[in-house]
Amino acid sequence: MGDGGEAKAWAHLQRHGLTLVARNYRVAAGPNARGAEVDLICRDRDGTLVFVEVKARKTSGFGGAAASVTLAKQRSLILAARHYLRNFPTPPACRFDVVAIEGENIEWLKAAFDAL
Repeated sequence: MGDGGEAKAWAHLQRHGLTLVARNYRVAAGPNARGAEVDLICRDRDGTLVFVEVKARKTSGFGGAAASVTLAKQRSLILAARHYLRNFPTPPACRFDVVAIEGENIEWLKAAFDAL
């Protein structure tokens, strides 16, 4: 996701009380990682760690921004999240959110999918 979309998404999440933990968290390419990345990692007010995928489109054509978070993309995000969570002796509560931006419209999909 481009920096402009991420900046809009982060501003939206910040207005709703989330705090930024990491941006563009990447897993080094390897046999099982293939460069998996999470756009934003945030902490919600209740302590939940939130892995956020940001998708931006100029229009809602071709299914829109949210529809572009395919099963393959979800698996990649889950892989990156599991890699990130290795740093915790006891992992916190987590969820996967999607921020879909179409033109000027921002849609925040909380708990958009679960770890498979």
